[in-house]
Amino acid sequence: MEATDMEVEANQDNSSGATGSGSSLKRVSLKNSIQTNFGDDYVFEIAPKEDWTSMAVSLSSYTVKLYSPVTGQFVGECFSGRDSGSINHILFSGNLLHSCLSDGTIRAWDTRSYQQVSCLKAGPSQKVFSFSFGGSSDNLLAAGCKSQIVFWDWRNKKQVACLEECHMDDVTQVHFVPEQQNKLVSASVDGLVCTFDTSGEINDDDHLESVINVGTSIGKVGLFGGKYEKLWCLTHIETLSIWDLNDSRLEANFEDARPLASNSWTLDHVDYFVDCHYSAMDDHLWVIGGTDGGSLGYFPVSYHGGMRSILSPEAVLHGGHTSVVRSVLASPTMKTGMNQTHGIFGWTGGEDGRLCCWLSDESSDINHSWISTSLVERPKSRKKSRHRPY
Repeated sequence: MEATDMEVEANQDNSSGATGSGSSLKRVSLKNSIQTNFGDDYVFEIAPKEDWTSMAVSLSSYTVKLYSPVTGQFVGECFSGRDSGSINHILFSGNLLHSCLSDGTIRAWDTRSYQQVSCLKAGPSQKVFSFSFGGSSDNLLAAGCKSQIVFWDWRNKKQVACLEECHMDDVTQVHFVPEQQNKLVSASVDGLVCTFDTSGEINDDDHLESVINVGTSIGKVGLFGGKYEKLWCLTHIETLSIWDLNDSRLEANFEDARPLASNSWTLDHVDYFVDCHYSAMDDHLWVIGGTDGGSLGYFPVSYHGGMRSILSPEAVLHGGHTSVVRSVLASPTMKTGMNQTHGIFGWTGGEDGRLCCWLSDESSDINHSWISTSLVERPKSRKKSRHRPY
């Protein structure tokens, strides 16, 4: 596939409590796209191995396929079976690939042999939507289930606790806080974000530290900041909020996040948000918005002194997908400045079943076929259209 060049406009507004100077990135190009299957499958999630030697791609066909993130070459697959239900989350740990599924299991695969080596069960009629490894020795496994958080000791695979009173609905996210590995953050369809101290014997009464009421069903959360003291939250009605975890304080609430993003570029209205990405190097937070036609924008999030805005995109990924994008994998260069990915800006996967590889302007492989600054120029006026929920 011919590379398609996207102009990236560096933003000049640096008045942000969560953003530093504009990104130095100038241009993003579509290198190629991979059709993951010839059926009607679509991509759920893309997860990288820590050393960037492999990436896992979960599909709606109950399969996880592995590719080289540098070359795009297919290297193997793990099949969980059609009775397992949807694959809700995947994560690498060394050579092990972990997945959680709607049949209530968390499975581990050895990516050298592509064989399943472990299967934990959360209980009858349960579903597992998310999981995270943490604890004092990184051997505590927490899983977000239907209104419960279940814990196992990964060393002996025994269940050690189950929290049943903190959430009233599906627990969509669980994350152990980096550098505070006994601290767990959970988020749920009930609109609550809870933090727990998981040291000692875990129970509902003594280990719940704080509760944040977001007010609507939570789809995804992430931790950021120099000490991971802040939390971004994306909801199922496409709103964005920023919180200080130390005192459960709301720092910015973007209930109008979609209109703000839509008005900052000239492509179709932003229909949904895929994720947020944070660069620790320059304290820069982006929200990644997409259209039903498959275009994506990296929109800087700015808030300071009571002012808040979603700025013109610093990167526009257009021409790779034909449908909703489900997952964005940013290269380590985007997050830390490491230059180990041969100019790769990142990978995206969507409901069209495609994996798309995007190159930054540092790569010599880019064919500069066309350039358009109009993609990121703020329009003078727009027609409004009714949002079709994602």
